[in-house]
Amino acid sequence: MPNLKDLKTRIASVKSTRKITSAMKMVAASKLRRAQELAESSRVYSESLGFILSSLAGGSKDNSDLPEILVGRQNPKVALLIINSSDRGLCGGFNSSLFRSAVNWIKEKKSQGIEVKLMPIGKKASAFYKRSDIEVLDNFEDLNTNDRQIEVSEQVKNKITDLFESKSIDEVFILYNKFISAIAQEPTYKSLIPLEQATGDDNASEGSNSSFEFEPDKNELLEYLIPRNFLTQVYGSILESSAAEHAARMTSMDNATRNAGDMIEGLTMTYNRTRQAVITKELIEIISGAEAV
Repeated sequence: MPNLKDLKTRIASVKSTRKITSAMKMVAASKLRRAQELAESSRVYSESLGFILSSLAGGSKDNSDLPEILVGRQNPKVALLIINSSDRGLCGGFNSSLFRSAVNWIKEKKSQGIEVKLMPIGKKASAFYKRSDIEVLDNFEDLNTNDRQIEVSEQVKNKITDLFESKSIDEVFILYNKFISAIAQEPTYKSLIPLEQATGDDNASEGSNSSFEFEPDKNELLEYLIPRNFLTQVYGSILESSAAEHAARMTSMDNATRNAGDMIEGLTMTYNRTRQAVITKELIEIISGAEAV
């Protein structure tokens, strides 16, 4: 039979934990509103910029007159995967689902004879791939503020450009959790090199087949837009990952709070039954002693 003192201590401990998880849920919910606004507003800009670049690239009959950093190299040998994870835990399966997806993607690339290198963003990804035999070119952590997110995006953009120009990599992809809703996040891949062709509605499709006139010429525009596209897409993926993280943590803490409540009810019932059993036993002993006298 459980000890009454131990049960009382356990109930107090779970109640304390419930207060913490409830507070964390409220904090995550408040942060989610701002992060969701940023993520959704960035989508319009990143999709529009991607469509413009697709339109510029689509105006050519072949890729011979387009820069390699836009269309990628033929027969790529090395692919860079940028993985956006969280800096902190307590967000359910947010990171584990991301890493499982990355494992399958890396296996597929290796089966094609392509070497994979990594660039983790977030402490969880950095810690996870420290134990891996895959080469990590750089890592970025502590993305707690929007200023820091912009700074990291700029650093990643510069790193991508330098690595490609030095022929250390041939392809670049981003993996992040896309924010779908407060209860749903989806591991998503985005290709930076080669450029991911924009897909949209019928108007977008018609626009991609239209004939455009450029001022200045197309190559000058591409030289200006390609680095900004890298910055925009990386920054957008960080914002999506941030919103998805807060949503995952809010849901996880809500579930933890509910589970703590259920546990408190069960422990309280056990405590009351145990206490009643102790009282009954003492009464029996008193009655038995009185009868003996």
